[in-house]
Amino acid sequence: MKPVKVGLLGLGTVGTGVVRIVEGHQEDLASQVGSPIVIEKVLVQNKSKARNIAIDADKLTEDPWDIIRHPDIDVIVEVMGGIGLTKEYILEALSRGKHVVTANKDLMALHGPEILAKAQENRCDVMYEASVAGGIPIIRTLVEGFSSDRINKIMGIVNGTTNFILTKMSQEGASYLDVLKEAQELGYAESDPTSDVEGLDAARKMTILATIGFRANVALEDVSVQGISSVSKEDILYAKRLGYEVKLLGIAERQDDLISISVQPTMVKQSHPIASVNGVFNAVYVYGEAVGETMFYGAGAGELPTATSIVSDLVAVVKNLKLGVNGMQGSLAYKEKKLKTDDQISSKYFLLLKVADRAGVLARITQVFADFEVSLESVLQQPTPSNPEAEIIVITHDANKAAIQKVLATFESLDVVHKVKSVYRVEG
Repeated sequence: MKPVKVGLLGLGTVGTGVVRIVEGHQEDLASQVGSPIVIEKVLVQNKSKARNIAIDADKLTEDPWDIIRHPDIDVIVEVMGGIGLTKEYILEALSRGKHVVTANKDLMALHGPEILAKAQENRCDVMYEASVAGGIPIIRTLVEGFSSDRINKIMGIVNGTTNFILTKMSQEGASYLDVLKEAQELGYAESDPTSDVEGLDAARKMTILATIGFRANVALEDVSVQGISSVSKEDILYAKRLGYEVKLLGIAERQDDLISISVQPTMVKQSHPIASVNGVFNAVYVYGEAVGETMFYGAGAGELPTATSIVSDLVAVVKNLKLGVNGMQGSLAYKEKKLKTDDQISSKYFLLLKVADRAGVLARITQVFADFEVSLESVLQQPTPSNPEAEIIVITHDANKAAIQKVLATFESLDVVHKVKSVYRVEG
C-alpha cells in the first residue's frame, strides 16, 4: 500500500487542524482509501517558531517551491490564503499533475474558472469544500446531492462574524459598535472588520455557491452587496415587534434561467428555520424543484470544522486517484450566465420613514407607492413624543427592485419625508 503524499501550504489555525486530523485518524483514512495518507512537507513562514503541534522539523520548509516541485507529492493542500502568489503556486502545481485541495474563498471566487479549466486540462482534481461555510458540506451536496435536481434558490448565513453581531444586538439590545468591539475581543472579527461587516466575505462565498448551483460562471461583480454597519438597535426592535429577525443573507435566485445574487441585511420571519440560526453558526437553505426546501447548518469556521472539510476533500481526491478518474467530473459551469435586471428582481420590502407629523402625510406617501405600482401589505404610523415627526413603517407585497428605487428617489424630493431611515428586503 504505497502512501499518498501530501504537501501542506500553511500551518496556521486550519493547517494545524489538518495535521491533527490526518495524523490522528490514520487508521480510518487508510480504511477509506486503501493506503496511508502522509503529510510529506509543510510550508511555514518561520521554521524556528514554537508551535502547539509536534511536527518533524525535516518536513518544514520556508520555500513553497520545495512543495510545488517535489516529485513525490501527489496532492497540494492550500491553507495559506492570499490571491496573487497563491494562484501562481496552484496553477503550477496543476501543470505538474498535482491535485489541489484549497480553503481559499477569495481565490476561488475571483479565479475559480481559470483554476478549474487548468485542472481539467491536466486531468487533476481541485476541491474547495472548506472555502464556504467551514464544516458544512454544502459544496459537495450541491455538486453531488443535487446533481439530479434543479436548484432555484440558495439562501444562506455564510459569515459567522456578522451573525454573531446581529444575534447579540437582537438578544441583548446592544448597539452595533459595542458588539463589534466584543467580537474583536473574542477573535471573531479582525482588527479591520471591513470584509466581514460590509458583506464582502459573504459575497465571495455566494459567488462560489451560485456558480455551482446554477452551473454558470458567476463573477464577484455580479453580486449586489450591502453590509450591516448601518443596522441599528431601532431597526432590530421594529423587526422583532413585527415578527422578524434581521440576518445578513446571501441570496441567489434563478427564474427562467435568469439569475440574481445579493448579500444584504434581510428581515426574516421568525417562523423560518434560518431565523433561529444564532451566534457564529452558518446555515444554507436550498430550494430544489424536486426535493423542495432543505437546510444545512453547522460551524462556519474554526480549526477542526474547517479542517474536517479539507480532509474530506483530500479523501475524495485519493479515492479518485485510486480509481483513475481524477479531473473527470465535467464542467460545473456549462450554462450561459444571464443576469436579471432590476425590474426582474422581486421581493417584499420593509421601509422605516421619518415624516412630518400632520394630517395628509400618510395619504401622500401611500400615493407614491401606488404611482409605481407597489402594493402594500401593512402600514403602521407611530407618533414620537416630544418630536414634530412621526414614524411610518411599511411592508410591501412583492415588488421589483427598480420600482422600489423609484419610490425612494421620489421620497427624497418630498418635503413631508424627512428621512428614509431604513430599507430591508423581507423573506419568509
